[in-house]
Amino acid sequence: MRTKNILKKSHISGKIMIRKKTCSSTETVNAGKIFSKVLGVGDIIILEGPLGGGKTTFIKGVLKGMGFKGRVLSPSYTLARQYNTKNVCVNHLDLYRLEEEDFFDAGIDDLLCSKKSMTLIEWGDKIKYSLSRYINLKFSFLKEDCRQLVFSTKGYNKEKVDSIEKAFKNGFK
Repeated sequence: MRTKNILKKSHISGKIMIRKKTCSSTETVNAGKIFSKVLGVGDIIILEGPLGGGKTTFIKGVLKGMGFKGRVLSPSYTLARQYNTKNVCVNHLDLYRLEEEDFFDAGIDDLLCSKKSMTLIEWGDKIKYSLSRYINLKFSFLKEDCRQLVFSTKGYNKEKVDSIEKAFKNGFK
């Protein structure tokens, strides 16, 4: 595997950040599969980054890692899609076309309160300041095919953060 193991932890403003580099869509899917192993009911994951940055590709990997076998589509025009896996219902939201107040006015925020699901939110940086707990994943381009993924958390305990770090250390050798 060509993935560079750039697993770094740094403490910035009380957040723990883990950096990962992928250099193909296959590697981005694999990173999503690895990340899926530490996710569960009640988790909220904010994905931010440029158009074409790999957010939906990463989510395909998360769902694949959770055993979902169907087609994963971007909810850009539908705002939300739900996928049932054997252990959890996964909400996949795309807020690209919404502003924060539109999100809450439309009632989509009810999905965040479900005790039977987890939620992945593309362009979630628009609402993250309204949330008390989330895992943030920021995508940025390094060069044409390479991206840097930076994981940080808000409101999660040390065990959750350690489990994310351990998953990536063990998943990329």
